[in-house]
Amino acid sequence: MATSASLRIGPISPAAPGALYQQIVDAIKREVAAERLQPGSPLPSFRMLAEELLVSLITVKRAYEELEREGIIYRRQGLGTFVAERGHDRTRAAGRAAAKEGIAAGVRAGREAGMSDRELQQVLREELKATAASAERHSMDRQKEAG
Repeated sequence: MATSASLRIGPISPAAPGALYQQIVDAIKREVAAERLQPGSPLPSFRMLAEELLVSLITVKRAYEELEREGIIYRRQGLGTFVAERGHDRTRAAGRAAAKEGIAAGVRAGREAGMSDRELQQVLREELKATAASAERHSMDRQKEAG
């Protein structure tokens, strides 16, 4: 039997935006979308994750139930909780939909502010450059941590 995957979902806090269970849901989705959690990977038990994150069992149970409802994970009685085969696809699809929605909202806000197509495109290009540079730095930092 496989052992639980080590999750990097780090600190869950009442001071952070969103309910505690939602912070767990979002963190696990990020790990699945980034392929740090592969299909079939076992997840920690409710009790183990609750102890690790210093939250209640009910909080973890609610997070896992939400993820299961969305098809990201599945549970097998007596065996544990695992990443679903289509979990990566589902998290990516949800992320893409959220990104499109965010871009559409940004375009609407820009239009309301009187921005031209050219200005909107320039802002998008600049943001793409900035996030690419940030992602590169983040990747290099993770490599340093691992190495």
